Amino acid sequence: MGFRSAIHAIPALALLLVGVTTPTAQAADNPFERGPAPTTASVEATRGPFAIATTTVARSSVSGFGGGTIYSPTSTAEGTFGAVAISPGFTASQSSISWLGPRLASQGFVVITIDTLSTLDQPDSRGTQLLAALDYLTRTSSVRTRIDGTRLGVMGHSMGGGGSLAASRTRPALQAAIPLTPWHTTKSWTTVRVPTMIIGAESDTTAPVASHSEPFYTSLTAAPDKAYLELNNASHSAPTRANTTVAKYSISWLKRFIDNDTRYDQFLCPAPAPSTLIQEYRATCPHS
Repeated sequence: MGFRSAIHAIPALALLLVGVTTPTAQAADNPFERGPAPTTASVEATRGPFAIATTTVARSSVSGFGGGTIYSPTSTAEGTFGAVAISPGFTASQSSISWLGPRLASQGFVVITIDTLSTLDQPDSRGTQLLAALDYLTRTSSVRTRIDGTRLGVMGHSMGGGGSLAASRTRPALQAAIPLTPWHTTKSWTTVRVPTMIIGAESDTTAPVASHSEPFYTSLTAAPDKAYLELNNASHSAPTRANTTVAKYSISWLKRFIDNDTRYDQFLCPAPAPSTLIQEYRATCPHS
């Protein structure tokens, strides 16, 4: 019996204690909650509250993707963590998205930034490789005991972003996807059932939002939750270097949907207004 049910069964006088047991109530409602209550400062910080370790994954030691780097919290005192695999884009290596590894892991996720089998791999192949990387993380990696294999997500830049859409279409059990200035020749993703945040860039000439991010977002009719964030006056490569806006909303999305942590709703709903950083934001507010 959960906290909210049990509390009705105790004597009326004990109800006076409800105010002081609110944290227990939250813990009972959400066993996946990790870390302190978020603030704007905490989600915008370059590092979160968790100390992390870095592990190199040699290409020769894995199959299905080109190796990579694992960033993981060093302590599991609060429990296991959700995991995220991130793919680079066309012609790029993991170095182009490596800044996201420690940024996300220190907020309470196990993260693997991958190299692809070939830098010329197309989006669907990158999607398959993202899933192979998640399978490696949860089944055979040295950090597998730190991971809750039911709480997984994917991210990627450019063709890697298209790959994250393809991975979500293939594996609807994923909890979250964040395509970053995504590129894909497929424009309709009506079968994707994964909560998806698409981050586009206003001045992107490689994957213009009008022919990529925007139709991708519009087509996500089966996704239980979705969001579209367009970076103001930004280029296709904006997500390949440290970007506070990308980090803030990626952390919030992953926390909300991989960790079911409603404390992060405040950053997603109501939708942030246009600003010097955000050209446009569209969303379905997260469902409880």
